[in-house]
Amino acid sequence: MVKPTLLVLAAGMGSRYGSLKQMDGVGPGGEAIIDYSIYDAIRAGFGRVVFVIRHLFEKEFREMFTPERFGGKIEIDFVFQELDKLPAGFTVPADRVKPWGTNHAVMMAADTIREEPFAVINADDFYGAEAYKTIADYLRSVAAQRNHYCMVGYELKNTLSDYGSVSRGICSVDSNGNLTSMVERTKIERREDKIVYEDEKGNVFPLAGDTLVSMNMFGFTPDYFKYSEDFFSAYLKDNIGNPKSEFYIPTMVNKLVADGKAQLRVLHSAAQWFGVTYKEDRPAVVERIRKLIAAGVYPDKLWA
Repeated sequence: MVKPTLLVLAAGMGSRYGSLKQMDGVGPGGEAIIDYSIYDAIRAGFGRVVFVIRHLFEKEFREMFTPERFGGKIEIDFVFQELDKLPAGFTVPADRVKPWGTNHAVMMAADTIREEPFAVINADDFYGAEAYKTIADYLRSVAAQRNHYCMVGYELKNTLSDYGSVSRGICSVDSNGNLTSMVERTKIERREDKIVYEDEKGNVFPLAGDTLVSMNMFGFTPDYFKYSEDFFSAYLKDNIGNPKSEFYIPTMVNKLVADGKAQLRVLHSAAQWFGVTYKEDRPAVVERIRKLIAAGVYPDKLWA
């Protein structure tokens, strides 16, 4: 049986959260959200985890996330996202501080993931056991194919923070369940009894609560890396001078879908998403995990 790989995007420093939130203990035994993600991935049949991190906190990650921690049930690898990881002919602008974005992070695994299909997740998001099973089943079904990708979709109203705005990929889907477009909105929040987003000019627009959004849980086959490499160079030519520009996964996905080079199936899951965008989100996350343990979804000690 094909064993997909789990690619965990963990290079963000958690500026809004105020610490390395990827390693913050939210479970009763000090488990991080990543621990629950890996536990669910193991149950879904994933065979390896690849962390995308930065050299700045490599030591902390290697000390915490070892094969021994997970009882040898899954392989562990690390790759690095840094500002200077650019194609030949490009240099980092002097005023560049922000990372190059989520799809740039995915590209860092191109030399590590060569044959097997892989799922991409954020380190600080809790996706739920059913989501991992759903995406793993799909990835196994397309393992020998090219240009057949997927994502797990969530309803917008279930993905917001009470403590500030969030970024979400707003999705449109055709009658076959395939993505037709995805628009990254970076300032979504509740205002009074409505959900709205604000554009770069400060204009405010409403969004329906059941709007389908991406939470950066994608599934790809390795051919995706070559597409990303080719388009990133073109992207940089137009955007390298903008210190706020980011090469998002939706940017790459939209390009492939619009050009007819690939299709992306939007998978529906009843799993509940939650995360820690801001430090104030943490108590609610701790409580939700406590309830899942009480319901028997997870053991009290994950890696006992």
